[in-house]
Amino acid sequence: MIAFILPAVKRLAKNAALCYNKGMSRTPYSIVYSNRRTLGLTIGRDGAVIVRAPRGSSRALIEKFVSDEAGWIEKQLARFEKTEREAVSAGALSPADIKRLAESMRPVLNEKLPRYAARLGVTYNRVTIRAQKSKWGSCTREGNLNFNCLLMLAPEEVLDYVIVHELCHRKHMDHSPAFWAEVESVIPEHRRLRKWLKDNGGILMRRMDYGE
Repeated sequence: MIAFILPAVKRLAKNAALCYNKGMSRTPYSIVYSNRRTLGLTIGRDGAVIVRAPRGSSRALIEKFVSDEAGWIEKQLARFEKTEREAVSAGALSPADIKRLAESMRPVLNEKLPRYAARLGVTYNRVTIRAQKSKWGSCTREGNLNFNCLLMLAPEEVLDYVIVHELCHRKHMDHSPAFWAEVESVIPEHRRLRKWLKDNGGILMRRMDYGE
């Protein structure tokens, strides 16, 4: 049973019609219509439940879809609530905190990047450090790398995994089996580290919201 209604959903009501699925303890959700072909569900950063539907989809069809996915929605909202609670407990990150993290990351990357690049036999160009709410790193086709300074709050092995992950994109600009084989050649435990990010990364990113 979902035992909470997120305040963010109330804000969402100003910009989108809220619907209530009576089979889910009146859980609010919004509908976004587009030219997509299938129905989909997402949970926004504010905890809002969003149904993405093809244009012309009937309300009855959407209601049934949401009802059928009730278990998934409950699980995701429970996870969101846990993330919020732990982010508050860990403490807000102020702009000054973010700046210090970014500054401390630069020398760490200056040491790690050349070492891992040499091991993989790749090169790279510009390196950018940002505080992001959705990505841990990225690599462009030109070899420009970007890293999230919040990784400085993660275990060092997690940072190493993200560095290797992005450098492997210099060989494979996808997530094909060949790409993951390349990652595993340097970081054999990459699955465990990816799981750490999945389980804990949202907490780190959410801490920025409370410092704004």
